[in-house]
Amino acid sequence: MGACDHFRLMDEATLTRYLKEIGRGKNAAGDLPREDAQALFSAMLAGRVPDLQLGGVLIALRVKGESLDELAGFAAACEASYLHLQPPGDGAIPIVIPSYNGARQLPNLVPLLALLLAKAGTPALVHGVVNDPGRVTTREVLGELGIEPATSLCEAREQLGARRVSFLPIDVLAPQVAATLALRRRLGVRNSAHTLVKMLQPVAGAAVRIVSVTHPEYLVRMREYFTQHDSAALLLRGAEGEAVAHPRREPVMEWAYGGEVVAWKVEAGAPPQLPDRNAKATARWIESVLAGDTPVPAAIQHQVDCCRRAIAALSLRGTPVAAPDQQSAVRGTKQSPESPR
Repeated sequence: MGACDHFRLMDEATLTRYLKEIGRGKNAAGDLPREDAQALFSAMLAGRVPDLQLGGVLIALRVKGESLDELAGFAAACEASYLHLQPPGDGAIPIVIPSYNGARQLPNLVPLLALLLAKAGTPALVHGVVNDPGRVTTREVLGELGIEPATSLCEAREQLGARRVSFLPIDVLAPQVAATLALRRRLGVRNSAHTLVKMLQPVAGAAVRIVSVTHPEYLVRMREYFTQHDSAALLLRGAEGEAVAHPRREPVMEWAYGGEVVAWKVEAGAPPQLPDRNAKATARWIESVLAGDTPVPAAIQHQVDCCRRAIAALSLRGTPVAAPDQQSAVRGTKQSPESPR
């Protein structure tokens, strides 16, 4: 850090006040107001928080958990930190698929979801990490399928227009967010950025995000968040945390839009025969599915149908999608067992 950079550091007294509020342990810690949360995370993303306090903030948040107002402030800071992708020139509404967990036991079927959407004419923008030691990433499987990452926002937009699918590395999409994400290697544990990257809205226009969680209790928090602070998200408990339906579970997708949540379900089909989890075997199996030689797993077909149904709902209502720094009133939660058409 250069000498001039010290003058841009966040005020130490302010940082101390924040840490005193959030750093008192799981049961005694308080929550930051939304405006303070946004100011703090903006400073963290911009490198204006010294390493000592930065580590303290991230660990304190991991211990106590983020409140909904804190998540809203953090999300607003993230969205303000990077340039957004212009939507495809033909006006098609894209599906945004975050991919940050990778596969440890199951094959990574995020590429299958994206390519099925693309095959149906729906643009699928996947953003995520390029590699993750010990896990099979979406980027690796796509590489085996001959699909290379976009190197710029313009290239990603061109790919969405030409082939309806693009993989945009988080380092290209949002470098400051990527740097915070990478602190896991230094701290040894995940931090708030791992939640926030799955909530990003990288398109400068209407888009449907798929937001996946690993643990059922966190699905409740995302449901609350996307009815109070944001909108236009398909929520699910994904496969190993990835934003793709678990191929061996009853498929349930929750559409959060306009302050309401509707659950779309179908009956679980027969458990599919899946490939080995390595990238090459997964890619060959995906090619077989796309060619019609292997059936599409019922859970993933349901997810494709839900994505297209969400886009239709967004198009039909024609209202602006709330930005992360805008609040909307909660109007309730609905449950609907029917399959999307």
